[in-house]
Amino acid sequence: MPSQQSVNPNFHSTSSRRQFLAVTASALATSAVTSAAAVNLAAAQNSAGKSAAIPIVDTHQHLWDLSKIQPPWLSAAPKILSRTYELAEYAKATEGLNVVQAVYMEVDVRPEDQTKEADMLIGICRAGGSPTVGAVISGRPGDETFAAYIQAYGNTPEIKGVRQVLHVESAPQGLCLQPQFLASIQLLGELGMSFDLCMRPSELSDGLALAKQRPETRFVVDHCGNASPAAFLSETVRKDAPKHDPAKWRDDISALADCRNVICKISGIIASAPKGIPFAESLAPIINHCLDRFGPDRVVFGGDWPVCLLGASYKQWVQTLHTIIANRPMADQKKLLHGNAKKFYRLPE
Repeated sequence: MPSQQSVNPNFHSTSSRRQFLAVTASALATSAVTSAAAVNLAAAQNSAGKSAAIPIVDTHQHLWDLSKIQPPWLSAAPKILSRTYELAEYAKATEGLNVVQAVYMEVDVRPEDQTKEADMLIGICRAGGSPTVGAVISGRPGDETFAAYIQAYGNTPEIKGVRQVLHVESAPQGLCLQPQFLASIQLLGELGMSFDLCMRPSELSDGLALAKQRPETRFVVDHCGNASPAAFLSETVRKDAPKHDPAKWRDDISALADCRNVICKISGIIASAPKGIPFAESLAPIINHCLDRFGPDRVVFGGDWPVCLLGASYKQWVQTLHTIIANRPMADQKKLLHGNAKKFYRLPE
């Protein structure tokens, strides 16, 4: 359940299987959002070609084998997601894209399946033969049993962190600020593990309060704070009312970026890209704001496959990102796509 839209009852499944609309042939019309978006088309195409050679560390890889574990949210998900996705499918999706390593991201399994999921991923990481070298596992920090659960993996280098999806009905606003939750997040910091903030864009201020109260724990803002690309379109282009206030999202992202124990994951948003608009055009305002506010040293790339298929293929997502970041220094592009993830997750060479 890696994205808000995959469980949102207002999500329109017609957004799936969109055709890639000539990303590299479109200028970035959102230059007013940030000077970094003002990319000359020819320069963007040339630089995007160069950045394509950068090795990629994917920090948001999903896998699920429905014969072993059935994440409950998949029962109401669009049909394209209601099938098994394993390493063979991931290899095909990333073919030719120079994905050299991946960090698995939990898929919101039932609490009784959490240990099974974690142990399966440890086995995959240790078996070798695939890009998967680490995992962020599922957990319920608000439960009293969390400490015993996570301490069992305290000396397991393959386990990098924990995530609980906080944009579902079972996770009311303010859950992450309850005493038990706070105690569990402190424990994660003591164990050297991170916590992913995957929450409603209107509730990012809760994530900010959590990060401030637990400065010794490292946090990751998933999916650019779950921003809705449609919210950043002009009223003449946008068909529906925005799902959240874009100005508040910008302010909250900026405030989170001021916390030195927080990084931002550039991921997820292509799954809800507006139909009929070139991807680079609609996603640039979100991506560039995150990159500009967090800076080149605190951003990482995430594929969010196979959930990205709701909007585009993995290749289309990577091509879109290459286009949007084309005018940024090559050193910064390398940090985003590779170097920062290696350091943050302490990945093997």
